[in-house]
Amino acid sequence: MPKSRSGRALAAPQAEVDEPTADARRHRLAALLADMVPGARTVRVSQQQPGQNWPSPYARAYDAQGQLIALNRAQRVTVARWVIRAHPYVPWDETYDLDLATSTLRATAGGR
Repeated sequence: MPKSRSGRALAAPQAEVDEPTADARRHRLAALLADMVPGARTVRVSQQQPGQNWPSPYARAYDAQGQLIALNRAQRVTVARWVIRAHPYVPWDETYDLDLATSTLRATAGGR
């Protein structure tokens, strides 16, 4: 970095960065998840994996007809973590559905 006459390094000029809006981030997340799980229309996310007593990020994917799409363990955990981190204000003691077409997160009415 070039130095000034005083011997200090000059500060680099700050670049103008367009900060994405929350809505744009939600749509980007939905698009990334749709790429990760082809054919998925809805992702169901919770902190409780069925059959476990301790919290663990867990996700299931469903197609447009509501049929379960098989996910491997890495996909289940990654999808759940991305959704949970993208929505930190949500009380994750409940289960939520993320609609990948509209990028809308809503609480589930009941388990599938």
